[in-house]
Amino acid sequence: MKATTVKLLNLILSLIIIMASVILCHQIISTSISNQKNNNDYAELNHIKYGLLSVEEWKRQISVIIVEKINNLDLSRTNEQELRKHIEVMLNTFIDQVGKKIREGNSGSVEGWVKQAFVNIFISLEDIKKGVPEYADTIIHEITKLKTKGQIKTLLNKQLKHYFDQTNSTQDTSQLSRILLNTDSKDIESAKAKIDKAISIKHSLIFKSTILLIILSVILFALPGFSKQPLATSQYILLVMSLLILLIAGVTTPMINIEAKISHIRFVLTGHPIHFENQVLYFQSKSILDIFWIMIMQKGILMKLVGALIMTFSIFFPLLKIASSLVYYYNYHNARENPVIKFFVLKSGKWSMADVMVVAIFMAYIGFDGIITSQLSELSSAGQELMILTTNGTSLQPGYYLFLTYTLLALFLSGYLTRTHPQA
Repeated sequence: MKATTVKLLNLILSLIIIMASVILCHQIISTSISNQKNNNDYAELNHIKYGLLSVEEWKRQISVIIVEKINNLDLSRTNEQELRKHIEVMLNTFIDQVGKKIREGNSGSVEGWVKQAFVNIFISLEDIKKGVPEYADTIIHEITKLKTKGQIKTLLNKQLKHYFDQTNSTQDTSQLSRILLNTDSKDIESAKAKIDKAISIKHSLIFKSTILLIILSVILFALPGFSKQPLATSQYILLVMSLLILLIAGVTTPMINIEAKISHIRFVLTGHPIHFENQVLYFQSKSILDIFWIMIMQKGILMKLVGALIMTFSIFFPLLKIASSLVYYYNYHNARENPVIKFFVLKSGKWSMADVMVVAIFMAYIGFDGIITSQLSELSSAGQELMILTTNGTSLQPGYYLFLTYTLLALFLSGYLTRTHPQA
């Protein structure tokens, strides 16, 4: 009676775990897909093409510096003396050119000769040049008036705006426009703030749900472990369902994020700081299914082959193993004696392609992490005048841990089956 009660309680607890796992699986997949899109959009907004390589961004930062320089424009005593010398030289040159033009205009006719003789008698260019210092003082005085300064600054700002309006880029901003429209944002910064907040909330939810799903799956597989009795049919079906839930969640959610970015770049131009932040050089967030579709859509036959192998090793092979275990458990058509079925159920753990996928993804993570870190470290040592802070954002994602949990628990399922059929 007591044993029956324990089995009933185990069954009820197992059913509750499966229902909770289904809910968590749906939540993880839907939230991950949504957050994957947010991550891609956020990386697009922070891409280097909209910052360090953007004509518009350089125009914005440089225009601020030049406008400030224009608005603070003022003549010091040293500059005033230099300006006076230039004005005097220009006035002397101007007077000589005027005299030359008059002589050229009066040459070639009697009337012109008379006019030139009159000019030579009553007008002396040398006497006019003697007054050049006074003329220069008058010009300097007019320039230094507040009203004149304001007019000059307004003219310079207007001309500056004209020059910047003529400086345009041919960059494709369709993706940027789409993101701004979807986030109902007027500029990049406000869109970044909205998306970053959404990513943070969903990221926390995804990881909490993933941890909870893994814990529930481990508990479900631990329940039969406390007893050496053969698996009941209900227990076996629930364990298979748990593996399917982990497999589905594992292959449909991102497994790895690869990111290389310049967190901060700063240098000084004419005493003013020029800085760029979060300049994304490269970003990818992909699940196994994403990689498969990318590969299969390529034109090259080799890429299609790689995509097919990925799908085979990560989905078809695990599903075939689960199907074989079902056939083995129910001994359909004496399946327990079939060498292929026995291999998949009892011995494939040593050759499991799911294990290979887990190791391959982990090695890819280590490889990308090392390569990106090495390359970014060289960029960071640019020099004292140019301060560059780089960040390697490569990280394993929930999909990897879910797939890893599936792989490990699938080994336990094979072990549980041997309790019923030790001769196998």
